[in-house]
Amino acid sequence: MFDSFIRLVREIYQTEQFIPLHEPRFAGNEKQYLLDVIDSTFVSSVGPYVTEFESKIAAYTGAKHAIATVNGTAALHVALLLAGVKPGEEVIAQAVTFVATCNAIHYCGAEPVFVDVDAATLGLSPLALAEFLDRFGERRDDGVYNKTSGKRIAACLSMHTFGHPCDLAGLTRVCDDYCIQLVEDAAEALGSRLNGRHCGTFGKLGVLSFNGNKIITTGGGGMILTDNEELARRAKHLTTTAKLPHAWKFEHDQIGYNYRMPNLNAALGLAQLEQLPDFVRRKRALAQLYLDWAQANGAQFVEEPAGADANYWLNALLLDDHTQRDAFLEFSNTRGVMTRPLWELMADLPMYQHCQRDDLRQSRQLAERLVNVPSSVVV
Repeated sequence: MFDSFIRLVREIYQTEQFIPLHEPRFAGNEKQYLLDVIDSTFVSSVGPYVTEFESKIAAYTGAKHAIATVNGTAALHVALLLAGVKPGEEVIAQAVTFVATCNAIHYCGAEPVFVDVDAATLGLSPLALAEFLDRFGERRDDGVYNKTSGKRIAACLSMHTFGHPCDLAGLTRVCDDYCIQLVEDAAEALGSRLNGRHCGTFGKLGVLSFNGNKIITTGGGGMILTDNEELARRAKHLTTTAKLPHAWKFEHDQIGYNYRMPNLNAALGLAQLEQLPDFVRRKRALAQLYLDWAQANGAQFVEEPAGADANYWLNALLLDDHTQRDAFLEFSNTRGVMTRPLWELMADLPMYQHCQRDDLRQSRQLAERLVNVPSSVVV
């Protein structure tokens, strides 16, 4: 089985050279737009490409407002602040995620509480969330408090793992029932939709990432999505050092952040965005090739959930157990085909080991079996 997988990947990418997990593809107006920015001298956060990129991301996702940031982590940080997360509070999150999700919670002075994921979506499980809140949640006039810690549960931060949409209908029902703000970490899900609606637009706020390994890249960059005009205004204000508009004065009315995306990065992103529909089409076609191989070889491929149109940012296989997973990783990487295991579970990292969690049964099974395979856009 391992040999046939290597042959498949080399046939797909038409090379005997090293095949990375995910690399960017620049085949459009990237150089033209970047040269335009350099010639204009407006290379930092003041420039027309920033606002145009925001406008076109909003149009593509269906969000009413999009606010560009220097990276996805910065976008997460500000989104949580806007959701009302304060020091000494808690945010429910999943242990299956990239570390930036939990770091952003910590930047707010809050702590994550880890709840298990759903096997069908790889995202936060509405059932596990409801069970946790039923057991530990205490409703008070100003919100829900954790009976164990005595802290207010300020928000729920779900993540669309590898671009596969969470069960957003289920999560929304539970969060609405407990009056908890739902924030979507859609960093990996640009181009992913659930029942025709784009990920990142279901919660009060959503976040995208344009890191170098994402489906489109700005080099480094992120975006906050919201339909709330006041939250959008505050997001832009906070990410531009909370500076008050004035022709020459430097007045700031609160602690802000230098998180605004530079014009140079936005120009790159705009050129990439023009190619996004084609990227999604090609990545879905790649996923089908992997699915066909898996079905023919007795392997399990991670497919999009029911009702979803995923971008298949990173394709994944589920192997039999930890031993087979490690053998596959060793075999593929020593042959120049990059594969990788799931991230270390957040609840196992030293800085988050003390955080409350449920049994994380499904999360641990995924961590033992899952392998990501090359997922770059096929030429």
